[in-house]
Amino acid sequence: MVRAMACFGPIEQPASNLLRSRGILRLRVLAIAVALIAILLLGVSGIGTRMGLWTFQTGLGLIPWAAYAGVAGAALTLLALAFTRPRGASLAAVLVAFVLASTSFVLPWRWLQNAKRVPPIHDISTDTNDPPAFVAVLPLRAGASNPVVYGGEKVAALQHSGYPDIRALHLDAPPAIAFARALATAKAMGWAMAASDSATGRIEGTATTRWFGFKDDVVIRVRPGAAGSIVDVRSLSRVGGSDVGTNAARVRDFLARLTRE
Repeated sequence: MVRAMACFGPIEQPASNLLRSRGILRLRVLAIAVALIAILLLGVSGIGTRMGLWTFQTGLGLIPWAAYAGVAGAALTLLALAFTRPRGASLAAVLVAFVLASTSFVLPWRWLQNAKRVPPIHDISTDTNDPPAFVAVLPLRAGASNPVVYGGEKVAALQHSGYPDIRALHLDAPPAIAFARALATAKAMGWAMAASDSATGRIEGTATTRWFGFKDDVVIRVRPGAAGSIVDVRSLSRVGGSDVGTNAARVRDFLARLTRE
């Protein structure tokens, strides 16, 4: 009997180790796979929209799924680290998977938090009483869901509440010099220029966001001031209800650069 048990002992132990090894491998593979799916969903949400493979609504709809997959992937990688204790290449793979999964959750979470902090508008102007008018970009906005007509007091009130710092820029330089500086600044920001009329002091261009490739049109107005020039900027999204602060950030960036010129 003892001899029989001894015979079965060596067979049972390797079988147990084999099952355990398979379980460890499956957990690691699952963790890495879910992390890769999460970062893939996050990446294609914008890339696919930019390439015209689907609508921006579909692209935005993929972001929550990327976040859910990111949470699952991060949890699985932590389990893999705690219970399988990987080493060498396996440890590196699991750690990379954790970073990818965390990124897939953190970026959408930060985007959502930022969306909650800013007003739900997509038209920003330094002059809400008399916003600069679009002219040259009008043909480019054919089919855009957002009109170029300013939203009036409601939009102005939301902007003043959310972005009280955005206002016209007063420069000591005469209008001709201010116009040249404004045009150079717009070009330096990489906008696709649509018009630059020095006689009327109007500059128009289109900015494209990096990830989703959203088109936002910008118009700059340079006018004589009491002691120099007054520069106004308006940035308007073609689609979407809220720009999540993108247009305001663009206007701030332009004015800051122009101030340093």
